[in-house]
Parts: sequence; structure tokens; C-alpha cells
Amino acid sequence: MDEKSTNQHRLYIALVMVLLFGVIVLQYVCPSSDCQLLHIGSLSSRSGGKTIGSRGEVNDTGLSGKDPYVAEDGALARFVPRFNFTTSDLSRLVDFNIKGDDVIVFLHIQKTGGTTFGRHLVRNIKLERPCECHAGQKKCTCYRPGKRETWLFSRFSTGWSCGLHADWTELTNCVPSLMNMREPPKKPTVPSRNYYYITILRDPVWRYLSEWRHVQRGATWKASLHVCDGRSPTLAELPSCYPGDDWSGCSLKDFMDCPYNLANNRQVRMLADLSLVGCYNDSAMSEDERWAVLLESAKRNLRGMAFFGLTEYQRKTQYLFEKTFRLAFIAPFTQLNGTRASSVEVAPETQQRIRQLNQWDVELYEYARDLFLQRFQVARQQERRQAREKRQQERRRLRGRLGSTRLGIGWPVAMWPSNKPQWTETQAGEAITTHLRPPTPEMKQEREGGEAVEAEVQLPEWWGLEENSTMEDYMDNVEQWR
Repeated sequence: MDEKSTNQHRLYIALVMVLLFGVIVLQYVCPSSDCQLLHIGSLSSRSGGKTIGSRGEVNDTGLSGKDPYVAEDGALARFVPRFNFTTSDLSRLVDFNIKGDDVIVFLHIQKTGGTTFGRHLVRNIKLERPCECHAGQKKCTCYRPGKRETWLFSRFSTGWSCGLHADWTELTNCVPSLMNMREPPKKPTVPSRNYYYITILRDPVWRYLSEWRHVQRGATWKASLHVCDGRSPTLAELPSCYPGDDWSGCSLKDFMDCPYNLANNRQVRMLADLSLVGCYNDSAMSEDERWAVLLESAKRNLRGMAFFGLTEYQRKTQYLFEKTFRLAFIAPFTQLNGTRASSVEVAPETQQRIRQLNQWDVELYEYARDLFLQRFQVARQQERRQAREKRQQERRRLRGRLGSTRLGIGWPVAMWPSNKPQWTETQAGEAITTHLRPPTPEMKQEREGGEAVEAEVQLPEWWGLEENSTMEDYMDNVEQWR
């Protein structure tokens, strides 16, 4: 018994030593607290290299090593369009001239991630003359190369020059005149300045919850002007939801119960032309008719904008902006799903009521999401087509070298190719044997006569080409296999 106990004791000591050794090795190999080895147990909850978030988001872990523009919201990988758009609606490529007079105008809708995107515009774009941003100052100076003129009209460049969170109606009436006053055009009779409007949209339910949390903390937008047809709305046209200075501490129920709450369908209202419905005077038509007109106006203006992004698709937003304006960001966008709104526990019936209160925003967002993803698909297809054309040009150049290799005049004898097979790796990752005939006396005579001799290219039988096939056939086969 004593000998058996001794052996068990030694075994326990050995196991403990092995465990300690493993911990030491793990800390050495993976010193950070975010080591992937520590999350092996969670792999069973992943699907295709993605993890499911608390709200059902699918977060790309980067484990697949495939296309970086995977679905960022858990949608199907193969997107099925619902709406028909014209070619001009989908192919968004503007001739933005930062050295000329063109201006990008950012329409910032509350609680859509516009603050983050606005900072990207002034701090994260690779420019010949970067924006000058100083610590402690909210605004940056974004001048054109060689000029003291701004190319960006936004919160972080020009401030709220047309009013706090100015909407489409305000900006389109304010920006041109304001820019012409600050920077008069060189030829007043010839309007040479182009204005490219951009914006960011967000899922209506989560945007609404985010605005409620923002208001609950005491924030207000009382300084907003809401100018339409040359004037701000009266108190009777736009009553307040709270009697005091702010609405801090309000419950979600109180927030939803206020019939004058501008949070309801905010995205439609801020993207539409309010003058079409009499601005804030809602007595001109019924409520449903009014919102139907505003929705169609918002869709039309959204299609006509140079660019718009979606909060739920950060990387695709970055990609489309770069393709549209031919500008590149320095650092990639990050998809952050842990917002204050996502931390709110909302009952399904409450979410349904929020959707009903924002039914026009919901319809606009579905329309915008469809247009956004179709634009992304078109841009990616164009990029792949350009890459394919570039590969074909490279192959033609390779074909010229392999199929038309010449023993030209002036080649020294030491440079004549030997009769040994030469292996050339193709684009398809295979290798072909290229036999070059050594120059014969007849070839030398031809060379002396100024006529070049073409090399003979022999392809292996396993390429599946016919007896009289040419290098053109081979390159076509390679193209089909890609």
C-alpha cells in the first residue's frame, strides 16, 4: 500500500508540473489577454468564422481569410434585390475636384453614427493637404492644396453654419449662398462649384432608442432652426414635448407618447423637401398623404446624393465612399455594435410600437439598404472586371514573350538559349515546359539577313488542348479556370 501511495503521489506531482509548464508556455506564446487560444471553447458557437452578438449581429472574426466585405449584419451572403434602380442610380462615381471649387456637404442626422463618420472625414482621409486639427478645438481647417478655401462643409470643418443638424431643406437653400459669400466664385456669371451631398442612415429602431437615451441624459437640440421657406416654425406648428429646459430622466413610454416628437420618422423628414408639404404646417393635407409625399421626396433625394452610408455596414460604407470620390482613408472603419441603444432591454411589443411610430423611416431604410447593397455589388463587379482586364493584359504580355520570343540582331552567342527545357509558372499556378530551339546555321543566316526567328512552344499533353492548338487556346483555358 505504501508503494502504491508513493506512485500515486508522484503521478499527482507530475500532472501538476505538466499543468504549470503548459500555463507558462501559454503565457509565453500568447501573452495578451485577448489570445485566440483562450477562446477555443467558444468555437462551437461560431458559424463560418463569425460570432453572434447580443442583438443578433454577425461579427467577422477574420478567421476565414476570404472577402473582407462579408455580411456585417447577419444578412444572407447572397443579396437578393427588391427594388429596381437605373444604371445611373447604381454607378456612383463623381468627378470630385478637390483642387477646384467642388464641396462635399455632410448632412448629419442625429444618432446615426454621424459624429464618428464626420471625424473620419477630417482626420482619416489621405490627402495632399490634410485637414489641420488641433487639440481642444472641435473644428478642423480643411483647405484645398495651394488655396485657403475649404472643400468640406460639415460640423467638424465649418461648424453648424446653416443651423444645428440642418436638414436637406435647410442645407440646399443655405450652403450655396453661404459658400459664395465666404468664397466668391472667380466668375460670378458661371457657377463652377459643385456640391456633393452625403449622409449616413441607421436602422430606425436602434436610432430611435439611441436618441431617447441621449435625450434622457439631458441633451436637447433646441438650437435647431428648422428653417423652411425662409422662416422657422411657430410654437403652434412645432410644440415642445417637455415644459422645462430639457427632458432629462424621461421614460421610454413618455418619449413614445409625445405626438410632436421629432424623433419619429426623423430620417425621412430630414432627407425630404419639406416645402412640398407646407413645411411644418400639417393642415394642408392628411397625415398619411403628407408622409407619403415626404417619403417619396426622401427616396428621390437619397438617390440623387453623391453618397450615403449605413451605420450597420461600416466597411462597405468606407469602400463605397472611397470608390465614389476616389479618396482613400488611412485607417479602416470599425464595426462597433456595443452602443448605448444596444444595451437597452426592450420588450418585443415595445419594439413593434417603435416600428409603428417610425413606419416611414422603416420603409425608407429598407429602400436605402437595398440601394446601398446594390451599389456595393456593382462597385465590386466593376472592380473585379478591371482586375480581370489587367490580368488579361499581363497574359497578353506573357503571351508575347512566350509565343513571339525573338532571337534578335545583336544577341551575343552566350545569350542564345540552350536546348534545356525552361519552366514557366503560369497565372493558374501550373508550369509549362518551353523548349527554345538553339540557333542553327540557317537561323544565323536568317538573323544576319535581318529576319527574326520565333521560338517553338511545346505544351504538355495533359493540358487537354487539341493537336493544332495555339498559345491563344492555352491562355483562354487559363482564363476559364480562374
